[in-house]
Amino acid sequence: MKNDQLYPESSREMSEKRAALAPEISEAFVGFSKAAFKEGALSEKTKQLIAVAVAHVTQCPYCIRSHTRLAMRKGATKEEIMEAIWVAAEMRAGAAFAHAALAVDEMDKVKP
Repeated sequence: MKNDQLYPESSREMSEKRAALAPEISEAFVGFSKAAFKEGALSEKTKQLIAVAVAHVTQCPYCIRSHTRLAMRKGATKEEIMEAIWVAAEMRAGAAFAHAALAVDEMDKVKP
């Protein structure tokens, strides 16, 4: 890892180290991931666009990079990827706005 990087580079070596520390769980996760992204009722492209959006909400830099690359390999355009990111941004902002109801409810309970 370079000193100016917040996160270490994603690499095969890092993946192998993680897998070696918990091989059975790692293998199960890889299988789950393959099953989740397999063509089904939703296309692989659509699933990757969903993953791009979710990665932006969870703010996982590794996921953002890998699923953006995979979405393009599955045929997504740059415009489709950006729209997916905007949907994620709206949903995240919308959640903050919707949760304001909790604050309003609590404020109504507090007596001056």
